[in-house]
Amino acid sequence: MKITHVETMGLITPLKKPFKTALRQTSVSESIIVKIYTDDGQVGFGSAPPTAVITGDTMDSIKSAIVDFISPAIIGMDIEEFEPIMERLHRSIHRNSSAKAAMDMALYDLYGKHFKIPLYKLFGGARKELESDITVSVNSPEEMAWDAKAYINRGYTTLKTKVGLDSQLDIMRVKMIREAVGKDIKLRLDANQGWIAKEAVRTIRTLEDMGMNIEIVEQPVKAHDLEGLKYVTDHVDTPIMADESLFSPTDAFNILKHRAADILNIKLMKCGGLHNALKINAMAESCGVECMLGSMIESKIGITAAAHLACGKLNFTRVDLDAVDLMAEDPIDGGVIVTGSRHAIPESYGLGINGLK
Repeated sequence: MKITHVETMGLITPLKKPFKTALRQTSVSESIIVKIYTDDGQVGFGSAPPTAVITGDTMDSIKSAIVDFISPAIIGMDIEEFEPIMERLHRSIHRNSSAKAAMDMALYDLYGKHFKIPLYKLFGGARKELESDITVSVNSPEEMAWDAKAYINRGYTTLKTKVGLDSQLDIMRVKMIREAVGKDIKLRLDANQGWIAKEAVRTIRTLEDMGMNIEIVEQPVKAHDLEGLKYVTDHVDTPIMADESLFSPTDAFNILKHRAADILNIKLMKCGGLHNALKINAMAESCGVECMLGSMIESKIGITAAAHLACGKLNFTRVDLDAVDLMAEDPIDGGVIVTGSRHAIPESYGLGINGLK
Protein backbone atom coordinates (compact mmCIF):
# COMPACT_ATOMS: atom_id res chain seq x y z
CA MET A 1 0.00 0.00 0.00
CA LYS A 2 2.11 2.88 -1.30
CA ILE A 3 1.15 6.54 -0.98
CA THR A 4 0.49 8.01 -4.43
CA HIS A 5 -0.89 11.49 -3.87
CA VAL A 6 -2.57 13.87 -1.42
CA GLU A 7 -5.57 16.16 -1.85
CA THR A 8 -6.74 19.04 0.35
CA MET A 9 -9.94 21.08 0.49
CA GLY A 10 -11.45 23.71 2.77
CA LEU A 11 -14.60 23.11 4.80
CA ILE A 12 -16.65 25.74 6.65
CA THR A 13 -19.54 24.74 8.90
CA PRO A 14 -21.73 27.19 10.87
CA LEU A 15 -22.05 26.84 14.64
CA LYS A 16 -25.37 26.83 16.49
CA LYS A 17 -24.14 29.73 18.61
CA PRO A 18 -20.94 31.85 18.61
CA PHE A 19 -18.08 30.19 20.50
CA LYS A 20 -16.39 32.66 22.87
CA THR A 21 -13.31 32.28 25.06
CA ALA A 22 -10.78 34.62 26.68
CA LEU A 23 -8.71 34.24 23.50
CA ARG A 24 -11.14 34.38 20.58
CA GLN A 25 -14.66 34.31 19.19
CA THR A 26 -15.96 32.43 16.13
CA SER A 27 -19.35 31.61 14.61
CA VAL A 28 -18.09 28.91 12.21
CA SER A 29 -15.92 25.80 12.24
CA GLU A 30 -13.20 25.94 9.58
CA SER A 31 -11.05 22.98 8.59
CA ILE A 32 -8.65 21.79 5.95
CA ILE A 33 -9.71 18.28 4.92
CA VAL A 34 -6.94 15.92 3.80
CA LYS A 35 -7.25 12.81 1.67
CA ILE A 36 -4.22 10.54 1.23
CA TYR A 37 -4.49 8.04 -1.66
CA THR A 38 -2.67 4.75 -2.09
CA ASP A 39 -1.91 2.53 -5.08
CA ASP A 40 -4.49 -0.08 -4.03
CA GLY A 41 -7.38 2.40 -4.07
CA GLN A 42 -7.61 3.20 -0.36
CA VAL A 43 -8.15 6.71 0.97
CA GLY A 44 -7.14 8.02 4.39
CA PHE A 45 -8.97 11.01 5.87
CA GLY A 46 -7.63 13.75 8.13
CA SER A 47 -8.50 17.32 9.05
CA ALA A 48 -7.12 20.38 10.81
CA PRO A 49 -8.80 23.61 11.94
CA PRO A 50 -6.98 26.96 11.92
CA THR A 51 -6.65 28.16 15.52
CA ALA A 52 -4.16 30.99 15.03
CA VAL A 53 -4.33 32.35 18.59
CA ILE A 54 -3.29 28.95 20.00
CA THR A 55 -1.30 27.00 17.39
CA GLY A 56 -0.38 29.87 15.06
CA ASP A 57 -1.90 27.99 12.13
CA THR A 58 -4.22 29.46 9.47
CA MET A 59 -6.13 27.84 6.61
CA ASP A 60 -3.44 28.94 4.13
CA SER A 61 -0.52 27.89 6.31
CA ILE A 62 -2.01 24.43 6.96
CA LYS A 63 -2.59 23.84 3.27
CA SER A 64 0.87 25.10 2.32
CA ALA A 65 2.61 22.92 4.90
CA ILE A 66 0.74 19.84 3.65
CA VAL A 67 1.13 20.49 -0.08
CA ASP A 68 4.63 21.99 -0.20
CA PHE A 69 6.47 20.16 2.58
CA ILE A 70 4.81 17.13 4.19
CA SER A 71 3.29 15.43 1.14
CA PRO A 72 6.50 15.45 -0.96
CA ALA A 73 8.34 13.91 1.99
CA ILE A 74 6.10 10.82 2.23
CA ILE A 75 4.72 10.19 -1.28
CA GLY A 76 5.99 6.84 -2.58
CA MET A 77 6.39 5.31 0.88
CA ASP A 78 4.59 2.12 1.89
CA ILE A 79 2.09 2.46 4.75
CA GLU A 80 3.77 -0.51 6.47
CA GLU A 81 6.86 1.71 6.87
CA PHE A 82 4.89 3.57 9.50
CA GLU A 83 7.68 4.68 11.83
CA PRO A 84 9.86 6.00 8.98
CA ILE A 85 6.81 7.79 7.56
CA MET A 86 6.21 9.51 10.89
CA GLU A 87 9.86 10.49 11.14
CA ARG A 88 9.74 12.10 7.70
CA LEU A 89 6.44 13.81 8.48
CA HIS A 90 7.80 15.49 11.59
CA ARG A 91 11.15 16.39 10.03
CA SER A 92 9.62 17.84 6.86
CA ILE A 93 8.76 21.21 8.46
CA HIS A 94 9.26 22.91 11.84
CA ARG A 95 6.19 23.45 14.06
CA ASN A 96 2.98 23.52 11.92
CA SER A 97 1.41 21.07 14.38
CA SER A 98 -2.10 21.25 12.90
CA ALA A 99 -0.96 20.32 9.39
CA LYS A 100 1.05 17.45 10.84
CA ALA A 101 -1.97 16.29 12.85
CA ALA A 102 -4.19 16.19 9.75
CA MET A 103 -1.66 14.09 7.85
CA ASP A 104 -0.96 11.92 10.90
CA MET A 105 -4.63 10.94 11.37
CA ALA A 106 -5.04 10.22 7.64
CA LEU A 107 -2.00 7.94 7.80
CA TYR A 108 -3.37 6.16 10.87
CA ASP A 109 -6.68 5.80 9.03
CA LEU A 110 -4.85 4.04 6.19
CA TYR A 111 -2.89 1.90 8.64
CA GLY A 112 -6.08 0.67 10.28
CA LYS A 113 -7.66 -0.03 6.90
CA HIS A 114 -4.58 -1.90 5.70
CA PHE A 115 -4.55 -4.19 8.74
CA LYS A 116 -8.37 -4.32 8.95
CA ILE A 117 -8.77 -2.99 12.48
CA PRO A 118 -10.57 0.00 14.06
CA LEU A 119 -8.01 2.39 15.51
CA TYR A 120 -9.38 2.24 19.06
CA LYS A 121 -8.56 -1.49 19.10
CA LEU A 122 -5.10 -0.80 17.70
CA PHE A 123 -4.54 1.67 20.55
CA GLY A 124 -5.64 -0.78 23.24
CA GLY A 125 -9.42 -1.22 23.10
CA ALA A 126 -10.13 0.12 26.59
CA ARG A 127 -13.76 1.05 25.84
CA LYS A 128 -16.21 1.60 22.99
CA GLU A 129 -18.03 4.71 24.19
CA LEU A 130 -17.19 8.03 25.81
CA GLU A 131 -19.09 10.77 27.58
CA SER A 132 -17.98 14.29 26.69
CA ASP A 133 -18.49 17.55 28.49
CA ILE A 134 -19.87 20.56 26.60
CA THR A 135 -18.55 24.10 26.57
CA VAL A 136 -20.39 27.09 27.97
CA SER A 137 -18.97 30.11 26.13
CA VAL A 138 -17.98 33.18 28.11
CA ASN A 139 -20.83 35.71 28.18
CA SER A 140 -22.79 37.55 30.87
CA PRO A 141 -23.42 35.48 34.02
CA GLU A 142 -27.14 35.36 33.22
CA GLU A 143 -26.65 34.11 29.66
CA MET A 144 -24.09 31.51 30.76
CA ALA A 145 -26.44 30.22 33.45
CA TRP A 146 -29.24 29.93 30.87
CA ASP A 147 -26.94 28.07 28.44
CA ALA A 148 -25.73 25.75 31.20
CA LYS A 149 -29.28 24.85 32.22
CA ALA A 150 -30.20 24.20 28.58
CA TYR A 151 -27.29 21.76 28.19
CA ILE A 152 -28.26 19.92 31.38
CA ASN A 153 -31.81 19.62 30.11
CA ARG A 154 -30.37 17.93 26.99
CA GLY A 155 -28.68 15.27 29.12
CA TYR A 156 -25.18 16.61 29.76
CA THR A 157 -23.74 15.97 33.20
CA THR A 158 -20.42 17.84 32.84
CA LEU A 159 -19.95 21.47 31.81
CA LYS A 160 -16.74 23.14 30.70
CA THR A 161 -17.22 26.80 31.58
CA LYS A 162 -15.12 29.46 29.88
CA VAL A 163 -13.75 32.17 32.19
CA GLY A 164 -10.64 34.36 32.28
CA LEU A 165 -11.81 37.80 31.15
CA ASP A 166 -12.51 39.30 34.58
CA SER A 167 -11.84 37.30 37.75
CA GLN A 168 -14.50 39.06 39.85
CA LEU A 169 -17.10 38.57 37.12
CA ASP A 170 -15.85 34.99 36.66
CA ILE A 171 -16.80 34.26 40.28
CA MET A 172 -20.30 35.54 39.60
CA ARG A 173 -20.48 33.48 36.39
CA VAL A 174 -19.63 30.29 38.26
CA LYS A 175 -21.98 31.10 41.15
CA MET A 176 -24.95 31.65 38.83
CA ILE A 177 -24.19 28.52 36.80
CA ARG A 178 -23.93 26.40 39.95
CA GLU A 179 -27.24 27.77 41.21
CA ALA A 180 -28.85 27.04 37.82
CA VAL A 181 -27.65 23.44 37.43
CA GLY A 182 -27.50 22.21 41.02
CA LYS A 183 -24.77 20.60 43.09
CA ASP A 184 -24.48 17.25 41.28
CA ILE A 185 -23.36 18.55 37.86
CA LYS A 186 -19.59 18.53 37.28
CA LEU A 187 -18.15 21.99 36.56
CA ARG A 188 -14.81 22.42 34.82
CA LEU A 189 -13.37 25.92 34.39
CA ASP A 190 -11.16 26.96 31.48
CA ALA A 191 -9.43 30.32 31.86
CA ASN A 192 -7.59 30.06 28.52
CA GLN A 193 -4.53 31.83 30.01
CA GLY A 194 -6.70 34.72 31.22
CA TRP A 195 -5.37 35.13 34.78
CA ILE A 196 -1.99 35.76 36.36
CA ALA A 197 -0.77 33.32 39.00
CA LYS A 198 -1.74 35.12 42.22
CA GLU A 199 -5.05 36.23 40.71
CA ALA A 200 -5.75 32.62 39.77
CA VAL A 201 -4.99 31.39 43.29
CA ARG A 202 -7.17 34.10 44.83
CA THR A 203 -10.05 33.34 42.44
CA ILE A 204 -9.90 29.57 42.83
CA ARG A 205 -9.61 29.79 46.62
CA THR A 206 -12.66 32.05 46.69
CA LEU A 207 -14.63 29.50 44.67
CA GLU A 208 -13.43 26.75 47.00
CA ASP A 209 -14.53 28.72 50.07
CA MET A 210 -17.92 29.30 48.43
CA GLY A 211 -18.36 25.54 48.01
CA MET A 212 -18.61 25.71 44.20
CA ASN A 213 -17.10 22.21 43.93
CA ILE A 214 -15.04 22.81 40.77
CA GLU A 215 -13.70 19.55 39.30
CA ILE A 216 -10.69 21.06 37.51
CA VAL A 217 -9.34 24.44 36.38
CA GLU A 218 -7.71 24.48 32.97
CA GLN A 219 -4.77 26.68 31.95
CA PRO A 220 -5.19 29.51 34.47
CA VAL A 221 -2.01 31.39 33.37
CA LYS A 222 -0.10 32.22 30.20
CA ALA A 223 1.17 29.26 28.20
CA HIS A 224 4.84 30.15 28.69
CA ASP A 225 4.50 30.70 32.45
CA LEU A 226 5.42 27.24 33.74
CA GLU A 227 6.49 28.65 37.11
CA GLY A 228 3.15 30.42 37.43
CA LEU A 229 1.30 27.24 36.52
CA LYS A 230 3.20 25.34 39.21
CA TYR A 231 2.53 28.13 41.72
CA VAL A 232 -1.21 27.82 41.15
CA THR A 233 -1.06 24.02 41.29
CA ASP A 234 0.82 24.15 44.59
CA HIS A 235 -1.43 26.73 46.27
CA VAL A 236 -4.99 25.49 45.63
CA ASP A 237 -6.86 22.28 46.39
CA THR A 238 -8.66 22.14 43.03
CA PRO A 239 -6.79 20.08 40.41
CA ILE A 240 -5.08 22.20 37.74
CA MET A 241 -4.86 21.09 34.11
CA ALA A 242 -2.27 22.20 31.53
CA ASP A 243 -3.56 22.96 28.04
CA GLU A 244 -1.84 25.69 26.01
CA SER A 245 1.37 25.02 27.98
CA LEU A 246 1.44 21.55 26.43
CA PHE A 247 2.28 21.08 22.77
CA SER A 248 5.15 18.61 22.38
CA PRO A 249 6.36 15.54 24.25
CA THR A 250 9.19 17.78 25.52
CA ASP A 251 6.62 20.17 27.00
CA ALA A 252 4.94 17.21 28.68
CA PHE A 253 8.26 16.05 30.13
CA ASN A 254 8.93 19.48 31.64
CA ILE A 255 5.44 19.81 33.11
CA LEU A 256 5.66 16.33 34.62
CA LYS A 257 9.22 16.84 35.87
CA HIS A 258 8.26 19.99 37.75
CA ARG A 259 4.80 18.73 38.77
CA ALA A 260 3.49 21.99 37.31
CA ALA A 261 -0.01 20.58 36.73
CA ASP A 262 -2.17 17.76 38.06
CA ILE A 263 -3.69 16.73 34.71
CA LEU A 264 -2.63 17.07 31.06
CA ASN A 265 -4.98 18.11 28.26
CA ILE A 266 -3.71 16.51 25.06
CA LYS A 267 -5.02 17.93 21.79
CA LEU A 268 -4.01 16.45 18.45
CA MET A 269 -3.73 19.89 16.85
CA LYS A 270 -1.21 21.02 19.44
CA CYS A 271 1.01 17.96 19.58
CA GLY A 272 1.00 17.11 15.86
CA GLY A 273 -1.29 14.09 15.85
CA LEU A 274 -1.91 10.66 17.30
CA HIS A 275 1.74 9.56 17.15
CA ASN A 276 2.93 12.24 19.57
CA ALA A 277 -0.25 12.06 21.64
CA LEU A 278 0.56 8.42 22.40
CA LYS A 279 4.04 9.43 23.60
CA ILE A 280 2.67 12.15 25.87
CA ASN A 281 0.02 9.88 27.38
CA ALA A 282 2.60 7.15 28.02
CA MET A 283 4.84 9.60 29.89
CA ALA A 284 1.93 10.92 31.93
CA GLU A 285 0.69 7.45 32.79
CA SER A 286 4.21 6.47 33.89
CA CYS A 287 4.16 9.43 36.29
CA GLY A 288 0.71 8.62 37.63
CA VAL A 289 -0.86 11.65 35.92
CA GLU A 290 -4.23 11.37 34.18
CA CYS A 291 -4.96 12.91 30.79
CA MET A 292 -7.89 14.57 29.09
CA LEU A 293 -8.34 14.22 25.32
CA GLY A 294 -9.39 17.66 24.13
CA SER A 295 -10.26 19.25 20.80
CA MET A 296 -10.56 22.50 18.90
CA ILE A 297 -13.64 23.70 17.04
CA GLU A 298 -12.97 21.17 14.31
CA SER A 299 -14.64 18.74 11.94
CA LYS A 300 -15.95 15.32 12.93
CA ILE A 301 -12.89 13.75 11.29
CA GLY A 302 -10.61 15.22 13.96
CA ILE A 303 -13.11 14.46 16.71
CA THR A 304 -13.28 10.85 15.50
CA ALA A 305 -9.49 10.48 15.61
CA ALA A 306 -9.41 11.86 19.16
CA ALA A 307 -12.29 9.58 20.23
CA HIS A 308 -10.47 6.49 18.91
CA LEU A 309 -7.41 7.40 20.95
CA ALA A 310 -9.39 8.11 24.10
CA CYS A 311 -11.26 4.82 23.71
CA GLY A 312 -7.99 2.98 23.30
CA LYS A 313 -6.27 4.11 26.49
CA LEU A 314 -7.51 3.93 30.10
CA ASN A 315 -5.35 6.89 31.17
CA PHE A 316 -7.70 9.23 29.29
CA THR A 317 -10.15 9.73 32.15
CA ARG A 318 -11.91 12.76 30.65
CA VAL A 319 -12.76 13.97 27.15
CA ASP A 320 -13.71 17.36 25.75
CA LEU A 321 -14.99 16.44 22.28
CA ASP A 322 -18.09 18.58 21.98
CA ALA A 323 -17.38 20.26 18.62
CA VAL A 324 -19.81 18.10 16.63
CA ASP A 325 -22.70 18.99 18.94
CA LEU A 326 -21.83 22.70 18.69
CA MET A 327 -22.27 22.69 14.91
CA ALA A 328 -25.48 23.56 13.12
CA GLU A 329 -24.93 20.68 10.68
CA ASP A 330 -22.66 17.67 10.22
CA PRO A 331 -21.17 17.44 6.70
CA ILE A 332 -19.08 14.30 7.42
CA ASP A 333 -20.31 10.82 6.49
CA GLY A 334 -19.24 8.15 8.97
CA GLY A 335 -16.99 8.44 11.98
CA VAL A 336 -17.88 8.69 15.65
CA ILE A 337 -21.59 8.46 16.41
CA VAL A 338 -22.53 11.48 18.53
CA THR A 339 -25.75 11.41 20.55
CA GLY A 340 -25.64 14.40 22.85
CA SER A 341 -22.83 13.76 25.32
CA ARG A 342 -22.34 10.14 24.20
CA HIS A 343 -19.67 9.30 21.60
CA ALA A 344 -19.76 5.75 20.21
CA ILE A 345 -16.96 4.33 18.08
CA PRO A 346 -17.89 2.53 14.82
CA GLU A 347 -16.44 -0.90 14.18
CA SER A 348 -15.27 0.13 10.70
CA TYR A 349 -11.59 -0.17 9.90
CA GLY A 350 -9.35 2.81 10.57
CA LEU A 351 -11.31 5.91 11.54
CA GLY A 352 -14.52 4.75 9.91
CA ILE A 353 -14.85 7.94 7.85
CA ASN A 354 -16.55 7.54 4.45
CA GLY A 355 -16.12 11.09 3.19
CA LEU A 356 -18.27 14.18 2.88
CA LYS A 357 -22.06 13.94 2.61
